[in-house]
Amino acid sequence: MALGQAGWLAPGRLRWARALAWLCVLAVLCILAFNLAADASLRLSAMVSGEVFTSRANAPPVARLIAVIIGSIAMLGAYAIAVSIVERRKIPELGLGRLLPDIFIGLAIGGLLIVTIIGLMRGAGWVTIVATPVTQIAESLKQSVQSGVIEEVLMRIIIFRLLWRAAGVFPSLILTALLFGGLHLSNPDATVFSALCLLAGEGIGAGLYLLTGRVWMSIGMHAGWNFAQGWLFGSAVSGLDVFAGGPLHTRPVDGVATTLSGGGFGPESSLAALIVSLLASLIFLSIAWKKGRFITPADSDRSA
Repeated sequence: MALGQAGWLAPGRLRWARALAWLCVLAVLCILAFNLAADASLRLSAMVSGEVFTSRANAPPVARLIAVIIGSIAMLGAYAIAVSIVERRKIPELGLGRLLPDIFIGLAIGGLLIVTIIGLMRGAGWVTIVATPVTQIAESLKQSVQSGVIEEVLMRIIIFRLLWRAAGVFPSLILTALLFGGLHLSNPDATVFSALCLLAGEGIGAGLYLLTGRVWMSIGMHAGWNFAQGWLFGSAVSGLDVFAGGPLHTRPVDGVATTLSGGGFGPESSLAALIVSLLASLIFLSIAWKKGRFITPADSDRSA
């Protein structure tokens, strides 16, 4: 596991503070790279098509999907370049040798978890599922790629990794989970319970990163979770309906408590999601623990 042990993160005075400062700078740099590249892609699409896009939101779905893919590549590239320069090391967390297998395994894990959660909810009579005509897929793919790449790069290989470098793996696990749950409190229909459910599932992405030392499987899991929940089952995702348009439509049953049905926030804010997410987090983190992946910052220095 590469935490960073050279350059700006070399052992010495106030290393923890240097790690936190670098966390902030690297996060801003990666977000900036994504937005600049995505906007440039949309401007190019407008020039080629002859259309005028007044904002990213009103561009055609396919153009937005392409923009997100290009923005994601730019974000990953910016991370790799910045880390190689500032931390003076190779970037195994973005190793390309296992990119496709890791992503496909992650997609399967995320999709299977959502199928399990919604299956339990349907079996308990908390939600209804009906077939609907497929109306779109590009927007759902765009949203899934965007959330998977941006959130996992930020939460996993920037925030989680550098908090780990600064304070150790267990404080990092706790702080990133609290941050991930807390950031979603501003979403529509968010509650403390929905934040708790998301917090419980944060160990899934962290566990996959710990097990592989790469970010790809976490990205695939996150994208697969959102795509299955939003497009396949047609439910809200973290309070947002932008994924809808797939073959199914899932909605809460009238009179059922939102802690059971997920309410307007979606199935991931339900008792079933809390239980499944917590169990999955414990499983992946336990496997990582048994494999000796919970190294200390000092262990990382010795293995470098």
